[in-house]
Amino acid sequence: MKWLFLIIAGICEVGWAIGLKYSQGFTKLVPSVLTVSGMIASFYFLSIALKELPLGTAYAIWTGIGTIGTVILGIVLFKEPIDIIRLICIGFIVTGIIGLKLTGNT
Repeated sequence: MKWLFLIIAGICEVGWAIGLKYSQGFTKLVPSVLTVSGMIASFYFLSIALKELPLGTAYAIWTGIGTIGTVILGIVLFKEPIDIIRLICIGFIVTGIIGLKLTGNT
């Protein structure tokens, strides 16, 4: 369950990061409420995962999921640039997440 909670926390992180864009600096009510709700949920699920996972591993994976998700959704939703260097860097992040999961002793 600890890994599931960490994945949920990462997905919520993606949600609130994207929500920041739609809230336009917290000037739009519904996106702002959803953004803050996503933040709370993200931190809540991360805190549950941290009860059993090492801090460094959990934090790196949480931020990695957030980074990968926001880059992908930024490309899809906001037509942000996509190039080979960006994809290679995302690949490094994915490799790091997999490595941390495989080498973790929990």
